[in-house]
Amino acid sequence: MLIFKEVATLQTWLDAARGKGRIIGFAPTMGALHDGHLELIRMAKRDGCLAVASIFVNPTQFNDPKDLEKYPRLPEKDTALLISADCDALFMPPVAEVYPPGVDLTLDLDFGHLDKVMEGEFRPGHFKGMATVVHRLLDIVKPHRLYMGQKDFQQLSIVRDMIRQLRLPVQLVMCPTVREPDGLAMSSRNMRLTPALRAVAPVIYQTMQWAQAALRQQSASEVQHEAMRRLAAAGLKPEYFDVVDGVSLLPVRQWSDSDFIVACVAAFAGDVRLIDNLVLKGQ
Repeated sequence: MLIFKEVATLQTWLDAARGKGRIIGFAPTMGALHDGHLELIRMAKRDGCLAVASIFVNPTQFNDPKDLEKYPRLPEKDTALLISADCDALFMPPVAEVYPPGVDLTLDLDFGHLDKVMEGEFRPGHFKGMATVVHRLLDIVKPHRLYMGQKDFQQLSIVRDMIRQLRLPVQLVMCPTVREPDGLAMSSRNMRLTPALRAVAPVIYQTMQWAQAALRQQSASEVQHEAMRRLAAAGLKPEYFDVVDGVSLLPVRQWSDSDFIVACVAAFAGDVRLIDNLVLKGQ
């Protein structure tokens, strides 16, 4: 695996690969990698792509400076994991390579309500920072395919809308959420959980599974209320449990309202904020 820290050297290598007819598959990450990230690489390789990953802890998408400070940085371990997944190239740039001093690369698109509900309500400005860095990385790498995980479903929806609005020549590929044996979605934040809270955290997935069955008989608001109660009773501090249309992210009222329904959750386990989602109906 080749490791690049400068935009120019990465682009020279990628241009040569494209000249030989290679399809570029790109997986942007913030490091602290787990099997969910590695599955993005494996999926790209299965699709016949030259697999490129990036590790960049993007400062513009952290609302809380303490959260940015606490974010785990494990470059040596991450590099070894990417090699094990047969990744072809890693882009691990300093901040100045992604955001050159004196250049305003802020992306200012209107995502309608997509960036205002759920995460947007609790983390204002987060998605503007996320969209900016994804757009910047796409401009650097210019991949044919962009691989992102379902776990960040709202993020995926916004990136899809960004690609549509800007007519970017890239195919977005969603990789299903990779879970621990007990159902907890793999996340870089999981390593910050105490053993006691790690034992409680799978209730998020269990509650979404309950909601999938319950929504056939109950209204979405009843399911939402009971789900929040279950999460709190288990010892978590839920921020939201929303039942939404999988395309518009607008709330649904009942099972028959949409052919594509997703439950989206955010809850604190101690001071660790966990998010997850589950397709309840449809795609």
